[in-house]
Amino acid sequence: MSESRVVVYAGPTISAADVRAVLPEAEVRPPAGRGDLLAERWSPGDVVVVIDGYFRERRSVGHKEILQVLTEGADVVGAASMGALRAAELVPCGMRGLGAVYEMYASGEIDGDDEVGVLHGPAEMGYPAQTVALVNLRYGCKEGAETELVPAEAGQRIVAAAAALPFTHRGWKDIERALDDQDHDALRTLEEMIGSGVWDIKRLDAMSALGAVASRGAVAPGSGTSGVPFTGISRTQSLVRRTRREYSPGQWMSDLDVLDAARLFDEDYPALHEDVLTGLLEDLAGARGMTIEAYAQAKLGLDDRSPLPDAFARWFTEPELEQLTAADRIRVLMVRVWPVWQSVDWRPAVLARLRESERWDGWCDVVARADEAAEETRPRLVVPPPAMCAKLFLRHWQRRGTSPDVEMARRGFSGLDGLGGAVKRFFAFDVRRGRERGNAAAR
Repeated sequence: MSESRVVVYAGPTISAADVRAVLPEAEVRPPAGRGDLLAERWSPGDVVVVIDGYFRERRSVGHKEILQVLTEGADVVGAASMGALRAAELVPCGMRGLGAVYEMYASGEIDGDDEVGVLHGPAEMGYPAQTVALVNLRYGCKEGAETELVPAEAGQRIVAAAAALPFTHRGWKDIERALDDQDHDALRTLEEMIGSGVWDIKRLDAMSALGAVASRGAVAPGSGTSGVPFTGISRTQSLVRRTRREYSPGQWMSDLDVLDAARLFDEDYPALHEDVLTGLLEDLAGARGMTIEAYAQAKLGLDDRSPLPDAFARWFTEPELEQLTAADRIRVLMVRVWPVWQSVDWRPAVLARLRESERWDGWCDVVARADEAAEETRPRLVVPPPAMCAKLFLRHWQRRGTSPDVEMARRGFSGLDGLGGAVKRFFAFDVRRGRERGNAAAR
C-alpha cells in the first residue's frame, strides 16, 4: 500500500520554503486552478491543502473537483485565501476550513473573491505579491484599533477606499491616492505591520493550517460536516428533481427543460436574461455597500479608465462596443461571463421570472412538441453529438457584427457543450420547424 501524501497548493500567501519548514514531506504545487486537483491521483489518507488559487489568469479551482477528491477518500483542507473561500462553501460536504479568513467567509462577514485576491509576480520569482489583500487590511485595521496604532475611523476609511478599487489596483500607492492626507500615517503603519507579517492574516492562517496538518489530529471537521453526506447531486440535478412532473402518461419535463425552450426559441429571452442577472448583481453589490460598477470592477480587475482587453472585448457585438458606456460594458461583461466569475446559480432567479410570464404555457408546449417530434422521427432521424447539435443550431443566431460566443453568452450558455446538451431534446423539433418554414417559403 502506498504511503499517504500531503500536497499543498500555495503561491503568493506563503512560500514553498515556508511550507516545507512546517511540513518537510509536503509536495508543494503552484496555486490551484481549474482542473489541477483532478490531474492528480488521490488515495484514502492523502491530505490536500489549498492555500492559494487562481482568480484571474486561469479559471478558479472548481467545487466539483474538490468534491471528487473528497469522494476518493482524501482529506481536503482550505485556509487563508482561495482555500478559505472554497472551504466556507463546501464544509457541509466534508471540506475542512481553518483560520480567521475561513471564519470570516463562513460567518458572512466577507463574501467576495476579491477579499483575498492579489496581483502577483511569476512563479520563478516566488509569486511576489504586488497588491495588498483586502482581508489583510480589514484584519490590520481591527488589530490597529485594538492596539491604538491605527485610529478606528481612519481604518474604516482605508478599508472603504481599498474596497472601491479593483483588486488589481490595490497597491499601497493606489490606496494612498484614494485617501486624504489625514489617513496617510495610518496607511503607512498598516503597510509596515502587514509587510512584516505581524498583521498578515493570510500568512498567519496558512502557517496555522500547516501546523494543524503536521500534528494530524488537530484538523477538526467544519461545524457543518456531521450528518451531511456528499451524495454527488449537482445543483442541476437538484433543480430537475424538485421541478420534474409528468405532463402526459409516460412523458416528463422539468422547469429546466422549459428554461431551455425559452433560451433556444424565444427572441426576447436575452433581454430578460440580462435584466434578471443585473438584478442579482445589484443584490451582490448592495450587500457589500457597493454599486454594480464598483463591484464588477473589483471582481474582474478592471476599471473604467483603461481600454477593455481583447479577451473581454470578444464578449460584445460591434455595435455594443461602440455604443455602450464604459460602466455598462463592465456590467454586461459581468453578466455574460457569469459562470466564470460567479458561483451564484442564476437559474432559480430566471425561472422565477419565467414562471410569472404569460408565455410560460407556450414554452411548456414547446417542450411537449419537441418530445412529440422526437418520438415521431425515431429512428429515421439520428440526433448528432452535442457539439454538432450546437454548431447546427447556431445558424439561427447568425447576424452581422456578432459571434457564436456572444450569442451563447446572451442566453446563459458558456460553450458548445452546454448549448448542445440543451439542443439535443429539441433537435427533431428544430428540424421539423426548418422544413415547415422551407415548405411555406416555396409556396
